[in-house]
Amino acid sequence: MTFLGMHFVYLYLKNRLKMRLILKQIFFFLLSCHLYSQVQEEVNPPENIKTIIFKGPTDDQFPVITLGEPVYLEFDDLTASEQDYYYKIVYCDYDWTPSELLKSQYLRGTDNQRIINYTNSYNTLETYSNYRLTIPNAEVSLKVSGNYVLEIYNANYELQFSRRFVVYKDLVTVGATTRNSRNFDFLNQKQSVQFTIVPFSLQLVNPLKEVKVAIIQNYQWSNAITNVPPQFVLGNTLTYRYDAETSFFGGNEFLNFDTSDLRAPSSAISHIEYKELYHHYLFTNSYRYDKEYTYFPDINGDFTIRTLQGDDFSRESEYTIVHFSLPYTMDIGLNEVYVYGKFNNYALEEQNKMIYNSNNGNMEAAIKLKQGFYNYKYVLKNEDGIVDLNKVGGNFNFTENQYLILVYYRNFGDLYDTIIGIGSANSENITN
Repeated sequence: MTFLGMHFVYLYLKNRLKMRLILKQIFFFLLSCHLYSQVQEEVNPPENIKTIIFKGPTDDQFPVITLGEPVYLEFDDLTASEQDYYYKIVYCDYDWTPSELLKSQYLRGTDNQRIINYTNSYNTLETYSNYRLTIPNAEVSLKVSGNYVLEIYNANYELQFSRRFVVYKDLVTVGATTRNSRNFDFLNQKQSVQFTIVPFSLQLVNPLKEVKVAIIQNYQWSNAITNVPPQFVLGNTLTYRYDAETSFFGGNEFLNFDTSDLRAPSSAISHIEYKELYHHYLFTNSYRYDKEYTYFPDINGDFTIRTLQGDDFSRESEYTIVHFSLPYTMDIGLNEVYVYGKFNNYALEEQNKMIYNSNNGNMEAAIKLKQGFYNYKYVLKNEDGIVDLNKVGGNFNFTENQYLILVYYRNFGDLYDTIIGIGSANSENITN
């Protein structure tokens, strides 16, 4: 081959390599854009990680904190192998897609740090390692208010689970009330949330574009109401007096049980057996959709860990197998039935799915849970994936529910959504 021919071959291969490099860069750019725009849903952990407790200074297990207040994470690893876990903090926009902000713009210090505070269980049949994390800490703190996601990774940098939390500043006053629905078809089933927003430390220029809200029932994001504009603006006051647009089904009070005493049955526990672990068998529950509403205090689906067999609840609480049962009826049909509660972040998974027992005609589930007081309910999912939260328990307008209103603000030219205030209302005080 002549020198000129070799030169042309060289140029051809060089240009081809350059083109492949450009195409690869375009591919990874498009892939990153796709991942960047994904909504940050909460991820549930593998089976070895249990009892995730994530809260702020209050006992409510959805951290809603002012900027500078701490959030606390605690979880157990049933492998009890003292594995290394790392945490990462993601800042999100109003719709829970990752923000355009650089990490240095919303964090002081660095995340991707190892969780160093962990201890092993003490004097328990089920051995586990208990991990604890507080933010802010010596390595990292938060700079801005808004939506955050805390992600936990193992040593192989595989995502184990994630949880949302929100940080706010007090720049507006939110006054909220709950009212009975004005729709006659849902008069005894729904609750409407009405509220006003009044800035006291902020000047709103174009509130219809600058302000967004999210309304959350019992700290569950699955049925949150978003993208509702103010009904009208009078001076500095934004008013939301909707009926249908801001209404929720009332549901019913959660069922409960208490396993804090390993060996003593309670009003919800029919009997206890000891095998490899303690087994707590709950009384068979009944359907409540066709019964009159009865007030029964609950903690709106939450749980709290406690034991009478030790003082350190985190390390000395035992894991037990809790058995649930519900009679099968034709109303269930081919629908799947799940035990539903904060104990597994309201997820519908194989671990809390009920199985039909042909010997007694009941739907049954056995779930490994740490000792404590738990709220739960039963929900149905049909073959199309549609979930009915209240088919078993019923819907009542008098049910006690806690409502949280988050007020978001994005000024003209800003790249992120801050939270400038919160409001709350409880349907215990519902009016017409």
